[in-house]
Amino acid sequence: MTFFRRRSRDRSVPPAVDPACGNETLALMLRQAEAGDWPALCAGLAAVEDPSELTWLVAGVSNVAGTEEGLAKAVADRPDSALPLLLSGARQISWAWEARTRARSQHVSQEQWRVFGERLEVAEQQLFEVAEREPDWLAPWYFLQISGRGASLDKEAGRIRFEAALRRCPGHLDSHRQRLQQLCAKWGGSHQQMHAFARESMLAAPPGSPLGELVVLGHLERWLDLPSGADHSYLTSPDVLAELHEALGRSILHPDYVRPAGWQSAYNTFAMVFALVGEKWTARQLFEAIGPTVTESPWHYLSGDDPAKTFTALRERCAK
Repeated sequence: MTFFRRRSRDRSVPPAVDPACGNETLALMLRQAEAGDWPALCAGLAAVEDPSELTWLVAGVSNVAGTEEGLAKAVADRPDSALPLLLSGARQISWAWEARTRARSQHVSQEQWRVFGERLEVAEQQLFEVAEREPDWLAPWYFLQISGRGASLDKEAGRIRFEAALRRCPGHLDSHRQRLQQLCAKWGGSHQQMHAFARESMLAAPPGSPLGELVVLGHLERWLDLPSGADHSYLTSPDVLAELHEALGRSILHPDYVRPAGWQSAYNTFAMVFALVGEKWTARQLFEAIGPTVTESPWHYLSGDDPAKTFTALRERCAK
């Protein structure tokens, strides 16, 4: 029986982080963003009908460094269009996190916090304006979840923004991922809240929903909080292993699962966790399905500087 849909993989192609996840539309938009061709990029976004895909594309473009000034000009040139404003708001969030870095809060300087806050404030203003102009759009509410968490807004504000996103796109995986982060202990939540949300979301969704990944992400967050030795014991405990397999079976392994744009992210998450717990056969099938496309998350948990190197090492370990 074939459990995973495999891709033909040329082993001569080394694994690498691909910001476009092999998606030709996003790859084109990334090139357009780098070139500052905002009219062409916005025309492409305007043709996208699926709200989840549109949000995913904007999120990808938001990570292109150095586009802030070009986007500010694009907003000024097209004041009646919400798309340049959406792109600018999303970019302000990524730009804010570039200033803050991934360092623990105690290692972030006052100047970094100041710049972080200023950029998030611009993002909030722009995204709320987009939401007012285009009340049916998912995208501004997705990004407002991220900016709100960064700005340390109260829990009620986070819940309202998450629910606003789901009213526009029920079952939106990326919004659920953001909500999971909001409920993490490191953002003022708790392990209990995080695990309850992940499991309840998975079970409330139909089989084949991608929301099973939330259970895995929750266990990885808990694993990160534990000291060496205790972390491995936690992930390999019978109860956690059972939940990992249940999540796999209800999501990407289920016959009703449909791969969305950026599907490689969930596969990378499952591959990493099953490699970490030593279930080589399952991890190997996932690595085969992924091919050479590495996503930065969750591999940055193991190696922030070189996710592809960590991916390759674990893939080779599971191949033996």
